[in-house]
Amino acid sequence: MTEVSRRTLLAGTAGVTGAMLTGAGTLASGLVAGSGMANAQTPPAAPAAAAPRAGQVPSAYRYKVGDVVVTAVSDGMRTIPLSDTFVRNQPRDAVNAALKAAFLPENEVPISFTVLLLDIGGKRVLVDTGNGGKPGPVGQVRSTLAGIGVDPATVDQVIISHFHPDHINGLLTPEGAPAYPNAQVSVPAREWAFWMDEGQMSRAPDGLKPNFQNVRRVFQPFGDKVERYAWDKELASGLTAVGTPGHTPGHTSFTLASGSDVLFIQSDITNLPALFVRNPSWQAVFDMDPVMAQEVRRKTYERLAGERTQVAGYHFPFPGAAHLEKDGEGFRYIPVYWRPVL
Repeated sequence: MTEVSRRTLLAGTAGVTGAMLTGAGTLASGLVAGSGMANAQTPPAAPAAAAPRAGQVPSAYRYKVGDVVVTAVSDGMRTIPLSDTFVRNQPRDAVNAALKAAFLPENEVPISFTVLLLDIGGKRVLVDTGNGGKPGPVGQVRSTLAGIGVDPATVDQVIISHFHPDHINGLLTPEGAPAYPNAQVSVPAREWAFWMDEGQMSRAPDGLKPNFQNVRRVFQPFGDKVERYAWDKELASGLTAVGTPGHTPGHTSFTLASGSDVLFIQSDITNLPALFVRNPSWQAVFDMDPVMAQEVRRKTYERLAGERTQVAGYHFPFPGAAHLEKDGEGFRYIPVYWRPVL
């Protein structure tokens, strides 16, 4: 090695060593408080972690049925105390035993609400609308749609399954205006005939009269622009109305068929699956004709289980899609497997 190259190598080594020592000194001066090195500073303390938010983020989940994109949109969840009459034909102890068997708290009933947005035949179709009002534990549909970039003005059709408040109140904004201003609103003809009948309202028990009044309040802004559909009618491409009365007189479910895929949108045939899928003969307090509701439930589930048809339930745990399997006198509830992509 020549003298020049040796000097160059040594100079370079000294520079690297000096830089390492300088860096080490700087690091040391930053870590050791009160060191005598010039310009030594203690790094600022890391900001305190924000407290976790109490609520969940807006919830939406997409899956496909043939060529149709189905978006399950959560309207939230409400927990109600278990009353002695929540299941009309079972004692409270039996209901609590069923809740416990499903790893749910006793003496309370969790009720989820999930509407479906269908991208079908080049149109956006919303099936039911949620509780409405200002977002809280429930009433989250519009905020969830905003979170996934869906403008309510782009919804082409709103199809209602029945007239209970948690299905129709979301037709209006908190200010009372139509929430989906460009959408055709379609309702079951039999449901409309019952709830809009003045005689039915006059004969109804006092506890049911507010529901008649609420139906009038919700539909008043729409005037005569509400389409009334018959059972077995195709409401959108591949989406057919299926009469499933009992829960209400005009309660309607839907069959969505696309290609070789079928989804049965059961609306409120069942409330909490842990109680009424497992025990289809149990009669829920919300069912206006509990005997008919029980018969429709069992007949429908026998068919769906035999055909292995996927089911979407309005009150099923989010995202509300499952399969049902015959199991003794009842059925097993098997949630769909979550997939990260369509």
